[in-house]
Amino acid sequence: MSRMLAQYPVVVEVPVAWGEMDAYGHVNNIVYFRYFETARIAYFEKLEYPDFVDRNPLGPILASTSCRFRAPLAFPDRVSIGARVARVDADRFVMFYAVFSHRLQRVAAEGEGMVVCFNYRENRKALLPAALIRKITELEGTAASPDPGLCADPLPRQ
Repeated sequence: MSRMLAQYPVVVEVPVAWGEMDAYGHVNNIVYFRYFETARIAYFEKLEYPDFVDRNPLGPILASTSCRFRAPLAFPDRVSIGARVARVDADRFVMFYAVFSHRLQRVAAEGEGMVVCFNYRENRKALLPAALIRKITELEGTAASPDPGLCADPLPRQ
């Protein structure tokens, strides 16, 4: 498993619950998006950038998401969900996810999500704060920064 999720700086582990299965005896497709959400929020918490998580005034908003199902999950099992940022643009970033089944010993699903920086006070998208881009770069261990002229400085609290 560690080899499979080595490229993901944030990994969370959760049990597969009996109630997540559908009439066909496997985990319902919508549950994978909850797994992605769990990993995404853990990633945000790992950034240690509370203003972004608390939407004060900028915060994340999921613009799009997708999933590629690789193997069916079923109870009982545990999954490890990896999250990483694959690309950072001036006002958004793209996250990749992987759901690893402990029982199957393989990746059961892969996903992608586009997260847009949103100004909740003004009800419109906004540029990513430069400090947030630095935090992502530190967590990823890469140069994920866009052109410095394109990112915003953090907005003061009002």
